[in-house]
Amino acid sequence: MKKNPSLFGGAMIIAGGTIGAGMLANPIATSGVWFIGSILILCYTWFCMTTSGLMLLEANLHYPTGASFDTIVKDLLGKGWNVLNGLSVAFVLYILTYAYITSGGGLTESFLNQLFSSEQSAVEIGRISGSLIFCAVLAFFVWFSTKAVDRFSTVLIAGMVVAFLLSVTNLLGMVNTDILLDSLATEDSQYLPFALAALPVCLVSFGFHQNVPSLVKYYDRDSSKVTKSIIYGTFIALIIYMLWQLAIQGNLPRNEFIPVIQKGGDIAALLEALNSQIQTNFVGLMLRFFAYMAIASSFLGVTLGLFDYIADLFKFDNSSAGRTKTALITFLPPLILSLLFPYGFVIAIGYAGLAATIWAVIIPALLAKACRTKYPNQTYQVYGGNGMIYFVILFGLLNIFIQLADLFGLLPVFGR
Repeated sequence: MKKNPSLFGGAMIIAGGTIGAGMLANPIATSGVWFIGSILILCYTWFCMTTSGLMLLEANLHYPTGASFDTIVKDLLGKGWNVLNGLSVAFVLYILTYAYITSGGGLTESFLNQLFSSEQSAVEIGRISGSLIFCAVLAFFVWFSTKAVDRFSTVLIAGMVVAFLLSVTNLLGMVNTDILLDSLATEDSQYLPFALAALPVCLVSFGFHQNVPSLVKYYDRDSSKVTKSIIYGTFIALIIYMLWQLAIQGNLPRNEFIPVIQKGGDIAALLEALNSQIQTNFVGLMLRFFAYMAIASSFLGVTLGLFDYIADLFKFDNSSAGRTKTALITFLPPLILSLLFPYGFVIAIGYAGLAATIWAVIIPALLAKACRTKYPNQTYQVYGGNGMIYFVILFGLLNIFIQLADLFGLLPVFGR
């Protein structure tokens, strides 16, 4: 007798696919609106992104098991939307690769300088060398094989979980309520004007939509189990993000985020600022390990997807020469960009939010709308009727408006 997959397994697939290095940017992006505001923004984003994922499920159930995002978009919305969807996915993957190289490079530089320096002589390998080492080592695993990425990612994620638990447990015990509520501020603090700027970064932290077709297959088209897996998995991510906000914004004063923001939200700069506030080197070390493993595992996941996308697009074969061509197109553009603009982590994550809005928010909502017209007698439909479709589209349009306003300097941004 075939054993039915557990609900826990599906929830873990969603939570694992959702939680990544994007969460490191959340406390920086929400520092303007601070803790209470950040919790409200995270809850709003969680609800809209979870709902859009369920809308994708609604459309997916009308197609054969294993049908890709592209197949569904092309049939329901046409070739134009499908091209836009493909470009959005590629843009998100490239911009996230750039973001992870910039941050991973900074942490590699910091680690190696600390490792090789002594009281007699200080070693400074530089940011460029740090980025090159980080990218070259991890790119080798992607070039070598998917199995190598799988094995190494398992090690990184296990280490990340241990480091996260050790560091956050300690940080939560050191939370200062005066810092958390920003009651020590010496001047009148404004929060509401900075609320909009935080949305696109938080949106990227709830990206799981690529896993929906996999779950339909995993649960043999059982819509109830897929729905529960999505809701439970994203809710686990939400709780972890809230604890992370509490741990960081409860220990690092709001004004201390300004120099971090001026360095483009560099994670190495954030950890250094936090290290100057907390009383134990152990927590600082665990946080560095957590951040490094989170960025490395996210880098592997994102670049493996980009690598396969490039190989399929250009029809490169799986030989050493073919994989080398694919690797060059996958890694060189974001690497060069990171060497030219080494402090752009939060900005890059925000721009990834702009493209992710199209394929993870607006397109799923439009798919649900088209689906209800084409298949009026469907058995599964997302809560809220057509009103919920427009609510999710409004969330997407708001994120696009925010990015465009920021691009033209029309948006108030804390610390800039």
